[in-house]
Amino acid sequence: MIGGSPGGAGCLAPQPATVAGTARRGVLVVLLLASTLTVMAGTLLAPVVELLRRDLAVSATAAGLVVTGHGLTLALASPLVGRVIDRRGVPMPLTVGLVLYGVAGGAGLVLTSYPALLVSRLLFGVGAAMVFTGTTVALLDHPGTARDQVMGWRSSAISVGGVIWPLLGGALGAISWHAPFAIYLLGVPLALASWLVLPGTHQRKDAPTSSQLTTARSFPPARVTWRDWMTPALLGVYGLQLMAAVLLYGFIVFVPLRLAEVHITATARVAVFAAASSAAMTAVGLIYGRVRTGMGDRPVLTFALGALVLALGVMGLTASSTLMLTAAVVFGVGMGLVVPTLTVQVGEHSPAEVRGQATALLASVTFAGQVLAPLALGPVHAATSVRGAFLTAATLAAVTLTLVATARRSRTAAKR
Repeated sequence: MIGGSPGGAGCLAPQPATVAGTARRGVLVVLLLASTLTVMAGTLLAPVVELLRRDLAVSATAAGLVVTGHGLTLALASPLVGRVIDRRGVPMPLTVGLVLYGVAGGAGLVLTSYPALLVSRLLFGVGAAMVFTGTTVALLDHPGTARDQVMGWRSSAISVGGVIWPLLGGALGAISWHAPFAIYLLGVPLALASWLVLPGTHQRKDAPTSSQLTTARSFPPARVTWRDWMTPALLGVYGLQLMAAVLLYGFIVFVPLRLAEVHITATARVAVFAAASSAAMTAVGLIYGRVRTGMGDRPVLTFALGALVLALGVMGLTASSTLMLTAAVVFGVGMGLVVPTLTVQVGEHSPAEVRGQATALLASVTFAGQVLAPLALGPVHAATSVRGAFLTAATLAAVTLTLVATARRSRTAAKR
């Protein structure tokens, strides 16, 4: 709109709604980009697991801990991060977390000692806790359909990152297993962007409307304890998330070893399998909102777990690289439905004033599952084979599917 400015000069004056919309878009871009770093935490290194294992002369379980070990400190640090976010808001913890993520993650570029590398991964986990919880809380603060929309975008952004980062990791892995660690340094410029863009000075009194994206949180001192908000529904969500994390990171760690058994060892080719799985997650994320509206959470989970059983079973039984690639895609479809469904359920079942803590606990459970994945499946691999590890994972997924389906029938019968 062209008109006179207060100073009398004619100009194209930016309207408040336009400025606000631009600011919201800037915040959303930062949050979605930061969200992709959570999947980079593990998948970036998947193509070089076997190279790292041979160069450092460590076991498959020890090499797997380089990919998943950060989950230990992430799980331990997340509850404290959640409390800080509930009291102080998202911007500062997220910015600090991005810096730590970049510096500690990038340390693997120069470290040559396995103990030092493992320590850097543990520090990296603290930064990842701030990034995971900060971005998730900011997006979950949206109400109703707006929440479903931004969580669908988040799922797609994470999945796109899951395509790009493994491919970059595989390409750089052709140089050295150290080279992929350089990509973690992207956390540093993204920290600067978050500091410049995220609103950190205004206080939020109410939940944001569908047209807002607010990262500042201000609530009265909480008088509730975890017993007041830890419902059976939330416990069920956390249990499912733990199993999903074990399956996801078991897949990430053992796919390169399984491919090596069928003579696929080139890092670029290994990266294609991780990228195919993530591409499937991206496609599902783009239609997630419509799928959830049409089917409901429980049918979605039942279908998704069935896809995981099928994919893991095929990986354990076949020696065909084509079928393995197909299984990777099916696995991505399953995970593309499980991850946003469980995340949205945490937002729906947790009061706004403790949503940071509820989300942080989801992070703790998720990354505890990362640590458990090689510890649970590694001994199976050592005692049998990589095929045995995949068949064990398929069995775990089948048991989880049975529990979810049984719980659904029990609730239906109770309503009658």
